[in-house]
Amino acid sequence: MARLHLPFLLPFLLATSTAALAVPVTENLDIGGAVRARWDHDPDRDIEKFGIDTAMLRVTYTSDSWIGAARYRWYGKAYPYQYTKNFGDIHFAEYAWVGYKFDADKQVQVGLNSIPFGLQPYFGSTFYETLGNVVGLEDVNDVGVKYIQQQDEWNFQFGAYARPAWAGHGTSNGASYSTVVTDADSYVPDGNRNKERQILVGRVARSLQLGDWKSEVGVSALTSRLENRDTNDDGRRNAYAVHYLGQNGPWGVQLQAARQQMSPRNPGSDEVVTFGGYDGTFNVASRGNLYVGDLSYSIPGNFLDGWVSGVKVYGNYSAFDKSADDFKTSERFILGTSFSVKALYIAVEWLNGRNDPYIGGSSYTQSLAEGGTDHWENQLYANIGYYF
Repeated sequence: MARLHLPFLLPFLLATSTAALAVPVTENLDIGGAVRARWDHDPDRDIEKFGIDTAMLRVTYTSDSWIGAARYRWYGKAYPYQYTKNFGDIHFAEYAWVGYKFDADKQVQVGLNSIPFGLQPYFGSTFYETLGNVVGLEDVNDVGVKYIQQQDEWNFQFGAYARPAWAGHGTSNGASYSTVVTDADSYVPDGNRNKERQILVGRVARSLQLGDWKSEVGVSALTSRLENRDTNDDGRRNAYAVHYLGQNGPWGVQLQAARQQMSPRNPGSDEVVTFGGYDGTFNVASRGNLYVGDLSYSIPGNFLDGWVSGVKVYGNYSAFDKSADDFKTSERFILGTSFSVKALYIAVEWLNGRNDPYIGGSSYTQSLAEGGTDHWENQLYANIGYYF
């Protein structure tokens, strides 16, 4: 595979970033998207890769009463999908829903939409996201109905979902944007085949002022049925979370504690449930606590004659502490910065992981279950996106 290099791609992106290319088809309908590149540097594993990461197409509709949005993603050929022949061999929907606004404070969404659980829209500032993403609680879109209501300082969100995201196309059973309960691929030791149905999610949050901090505190809960394809018996998945979000001028704090408890009816061990996403499947411990802490600082002003803006620096720590005595805790720590260069959005992050399936070459299939390399690994990651 021919490898793209940063010095050759950046001038092209900068040259094309002076004007947005989103197409306002009508006053209410907008079509846009993004093209993103990524850079991975891990000298311990002799990885030095730069190439096209993602292409996305987005449609948004907004009127006084009717709303809707959809986004589709394509991947392939470049790292970490170098095993595919062509770009686009892996593709799936991120979200696709229509909605109705009863008034400025009440709306309903129907279709593939984000579940209202925990800190929104993500569990922190990091582009790479937290371990909450890979245990199936962060940035998850399911198929169903969600109701949102803002009442003074209170925000209420409730969702009823028939199933997780529809499968897209790839080489794995985990062919979806969201990390969801999935049939294990053959390469997953002790993998199982469950499907998640009748998913109910609720989130209640309150805005308040705590001294100089503009704050939000909230609670969330999720429950669903796990149907095992081999035993034909039903288990359950339950999750709960409390969160805090605070902003004091340029400083931001996000904190969250969550409990996930699954009781599958597998033919073998019930200590793991197989999840999948982004063209892969892996095991996750059935029971564990997720902890997230995020500290950020937004640097005001523009730099380099207005070329650079929106500079933010942040640190994020997440841990998945499993209940099984012989299962090792998974941890992720990220230091990073994000900023805009004209129409380019860039995130550069130093990734650190222990028993993390995505960082440093730990066991992909078992890190979130019994564990992988039980020591800290690190690598550098950057994502450069042109959004239109």
